[in-house]
Amino acid sequence: MDNSNVDKGRRRFLTAAATVVGGAGAAAGAVPFIATMAPSEKAKAIGAPVEVDISKLKPGERMIEKWQGKPIWILRRTQEMLDDIAAQDDAVSDPGSDASAQPEYAKNEYRAREDEYLVVIGICTHLGCSPSFVVKEGDNAPVEDWKGGFFCPCHGSRFDLAGRVFKGVPAPTNLVVPPYKFISPSRLVIGDDSEAV
Repeated sequence: MDNSNVDKGRRRFLTAAATVVGGAGAAAGAVPFIATMAPSEKAKAIGAPVEVDISKLKPGERMIEKWQGKPIWILRRTQEMLDDIAAQDDAVSDPGSDASAQPEYAKNEYRAREDEYLVVIGICTHLGCSPSFVVKEGDNAPVEDWKGGFFCPCHGSRFDLAGRVFKGVPAPTNLVVPPYKFISPSRLVIGDDSEAV
């Protein structure tokens, strides 16, 4: 075969074009495969960790996420809210969280990794109802001198802004703190607290 009439420029162009098209096809084919590695909604519902963006959460606001089919409350507390927590130690049943469920890193006054953020499972520890978030200045305060917190209208259980249960209500323990960790100042992972930042 005589290669003297071969257009080498054209051959290089066709080889490069075929390589680019093949690479794009391989990348396009890999996208669905890689997407299958992310946990499905079903996997998240049964316990896979859930990553949450908290960058838009303003002080005093609460957001609700879902993990293991349960509502997870993330409350960004103001300095006033933090001050009110300490002022209620005598009114709550378990101020040191000795009888309540939380990871060791949340066994502190604010029941949190970082004082500013409360992360709890939003289910009353009495019969599993979902309490309401009632702010300090609200008209629907359950008692006089309410400093804000969570109120379960089903049977009257009340929790402070650290999820600690008040004395004299049906709920036996503080709200449960799930395992979690911060992976950046604006993102956290619920359901995994290994090698936390």
